[in-house]
Amino acid sequence: METAEMMRTMTMPKGMDMDMSMMQECMEACSSCMQACLMCSDAMMAMDGMGRCAAMCMSCADVCDATMRMMMRPTGMDMDAMRAMLQACMSMCRACMEECRSHMDMSEPCRMCMQACEACMHACQAMMGAMPAM
Repeated sequence: METAEMMRTMTMPKGMDMDMSMMQECMEACSSCMQACLMCSDAMMAMDGMGRCAAMCMSCADVCDATMRMMMRPTGMDMDAMRAMLQACMSMCRACMEECRSHMDMSEPCRMCMQACEACMHACQAMMGAMPAM
């Protein structure tokens, strides 16, 4: 079963109407970012002097994963907590993106990670904009 099909079957609590396709796009961006960060972290662990980048990427992957997992449980979603999580995800993606940007010329994984972080930030921002005001 595809994620899109599963998302169509999910329900939100009364009064919390959400665009499920927007949520799906955000989950997919979080998943892509998590994967890019893990691969970049692995590549950076093998390079001298790249410990900060590896650690930043691991942290970003963890935050993206947690954000995505929260979105996979819309029935019990608390909008304030979801907003805080999206904000944390955007902040971590921004920090990771800047770290990878600083040496993307010497590392293809860093360039790809930087792009995935930027896409995730935009998807989280779009989802926050689509969330109902509380």
